[in-house]
Amino acid sequence: MGEFEDAWEDELESDSGEDIIDGEAEHDAIYEEEEEDGEKQGVKVYLPGQQLEKGQVLEVDNSAYDMLHSMNVRWPCLSFDVLTDNLGVDRCKYPHTAYLVAGTQADKSKNNELIVMKMAQLHRTRYDDDEDTDNEDEEDDHLDDDPILEHRAIPHYGGVNRVRVTPQEDQQIVATWADTGKVHLWDIQSHVASLAKTGAPLPKQTSAIYTVNHHAVEGYAMDWSSRVAGRLLTGDGHGKIFMTMTNGVQFQTDSVAFQGHQGSVEDLQWSPTEETVFASCSADRTIRIWDTRAQRTKEAIGFEAHTADVNVITWNHRVSYLLASGSDDGIFSVWDMRTLATGAGSSTATTTPVASFKWHHAPITSIEWCPSEESVLAVSGADDQLTIWDLSVEPDPEEEAAMATDGQGTSVPVPPQLLFIHQGQTDIKELHWHRQIPGCVASTAASGFNIFKTISV
Repeated sequence: MGEFEDAWEDELESDSGEDIIDGEAEHDAIYEEEEEDGEKQGVKVYLPGQQLEKGQVLEVDNSAYDMLHSMNVRWPCLSFDVLTDNLGVDRCKYPHTAYLVAGTQADKSKNNELIVMKMAQLHRTRYDDDEDTDNEDEEDDHLDDDPILEHRAIPHYGGVNRVRVTPQEDQQIVATWADTGKVHLWDIQSHVASLAKTGAPLPKQTSAIYTVNHHAVEGYAMDWSSRVAGRLLTGDGHGKIFMTMTNGVQFQTDSVAFQGHQGSVEDLQWSPTEETVFASCSADRTIRIWDTRAQRTKEAIGFEAHTADVNVITWNHRVSYLLASGSDDGIFSVWDMRTLATGAGSSTATTTPVASFKWHHAPITSIEWCPSEESVLAVSGADDQLTIWDLSVEPDPEEEAAMATDGQGTSVPVPPQLLFIHQGQTDIKELHWHRQIPGCVASTAASGFNIFKTISV
């Protein structure tokens, strides 16, 4: 991962002694040509894909971040989710605190864990080249304080493919998709409580409160409904989607699956406004819209969305007719559901996205609309980029004329909607916005976690 300052050093507190620590890593922003005496000159903007010349190195431009923290983990985590806390909404004052839950990919099935984390003292980023500190906000008086990480570990047999937590504020039920082909539900309320209050008793080792045994193979697709508490969808590699519900006392999974995809189900999203409607995407290159009240072998709307596997989808919770998707060819697209509804007559309905972007050079691995800005979304790819976009931005002819150039002087078309490029992580797997801290993004990769807030959102 390279050398970096350990901003988490000596601050780990946990019940299990796991080494889940580390500090600021090397991130993308600028590269510099350095003279032999170490003085920096010729600072240039770096764009992914450009070749570095001899003597050029990448360095993060801290002035592009309001906040930037990195964390290493003992085992990589393919998936995580952000927990809702009781610290308030629209939080802007530093330092921040965030709660996450993640699942590991350990060397042996028996060594895997579900990890509940509390990140505290997440201070504003200090600019190394900024000598004027007189105007720092009062809440930044302790910028030199290290962030604090505490965690609770729950044994989890099998690698964790996907983690999702219920969106309801009064529940903290986590679903995990295991590589064993089972989906487990966990009540982590006591674990979060033990992290939230100093001196609180440590929770005893817990077991899953329910297990979905209906899938014949493993999968990745999973989503909780924000409209109906305790309603969960899970999709597997055979194209089957099962729905699990609760009556308030116990969970139960319907024995009849939703079937229609000709490939593995890669992602699922419940409608943010309709209780019975959800979307699915698949390796068969299609997106399908379903109604739980209708026949389960026939979707309401289906269309070929990409020319490659559709890996991820995200439903806009602020503009409920917008759905975005990302595919294996590095393209992500935005769809107007109103157009789909008027043009759908079969499972092979033809439609055109309202926007489509080919910026990433490898498969799209995660995509999510910003919960506080209706036109903003974040996208990650297997090309080690996490990009932030504002689709409301209109092209500017003058800016297009002053197009960026690569190292050979060739023009590089940068879409005006592209707000920010975050790098420094290897093999980014998943990202999430923090719903209670506007503009805050967390991401997981083979190299660990990042949590940051840019000056762009």
